[in-house]
Amino acid sequence: MPLVHFFETSFGRTTERRILLITLRTDGPDGWGECVAGEDPFYSEESIDTAWYAIERYLAPALLGREVERGRDVPELLARVRGHRMAKACVENALWDAEAQLKNVPLWSLLGGVQQEIACGVSIGIQNSPEQLLQKIETELAAGYRRIKLKCKPGWDLKIFEKVREGWPQIVLSCDANSAYTLEQVDHLKEFDRFNLLMIEQPLWPDDFYFHAQLQRKMKTSICLDEAIRDRRGAQAAIELDSCRIINIKVGRVGGFTEAVGVHDAALGAGIPVWCGGMLESGIGRAHNIALSTLPGFTLPGDVSASKRYWKEDIIEPAVHVSPQGFINAPAGPGRGFEIKMKLVDQLTVRKKELLRAGQVQQRSAVPD
Repeated sequence: MPLVHFFETSFGRTTERRILLITLRTDGPDGWGECVAGEDPFYSEESIDTAWYAIERYLAPALLGREVERGRDVPELLARVRGHRMAKACVENALWDAEAQLKNVPLWSLLGGVQQEIACGVSIGIQNSPEQLLQKIETELAAGYRRIKLKCKPGWDLKIFEKVREGWPQIVLSCDANSAYTLEQVDHLKEFDRFNLLMIEQPLWPDDFYFHAQLQRKMKTSICLDEAIRDRRGAQAAIELDSCRIINIKVGRVGGFTEAVGVHDAALGAGIPVWCGGMLESGIGRAHNIALSTLPGFTLPGDVSASKRYWKEDIIEPAVHVSPQGFINAPAGPGRGFEIKMKLVDQLTVRKKELLRAGQVQQRSAVPD
């Protein structure tokens, strides 16, 4: 799926996405899951290809032919496989979707959500020029988004923040470094305090709590942890160490809805606000993010934005729409609440396999170029 506009972070520039989808067939409704791993192992050690391998070889066989009543029962069945959290989330979330449809309730309600609408922010990648960035900010604010997040890295930070604050002194503004800095740059990072940022997201190493705690003590700006929070235990450790004041929850990063709810509960109990991060998902992953964002601890605008920001045509209907006030309504229908455009999915599909209960594999089309 080609992006409407390129998206650049400290990892590099993305112009299109290969997206791995799962259709999980049950004795009742089909559930759908989306793997949010990237094409390359830059954000995490996973990629689309490692996820395909893990699901085909280990995760799907662990479920095929079993009687599984609830989505929350899946993590125990997959526990023998270490890591591969994004692959696991793809499989587990599909079963949550099927369970919600079977019970004729919205997925967000099954998860324990209470918010009928969620506040939306946008993540704006590194642009070709400051002028291009300012134009995009103006467009997103006019669309109603309630928080602007800027990707940053050394050389694209302080001067950019200055230009943004000159134009919009009062908007809710945050930044995301994706681990682009080290503690040796603490004096530079302390300069971020001048810009009244809601947070700086994951400035240091992607697996670190200790040095983030040191940095947080030296900065007024709240640190938000993203890549470092891989499960509930990680969230508890970060909270006890005072490594952050905000947590970003990405359902794929933590391994599925069950663990995402666990991270939410740990943060809620400690009074730490959370929000839902995005991974350039198609509509299926976006629907899952909407469901998660209805939980009570999601008090900050997330990265769940309209389909049209990313895709000329999304693979769900209706497309995700953001109101002029910057909100998305939680869908009322059962399960994920959005229909799949099967004709479009078939047109876009470059590789497909069917895994059967007996373990046979049917190759349906060629491996992509």
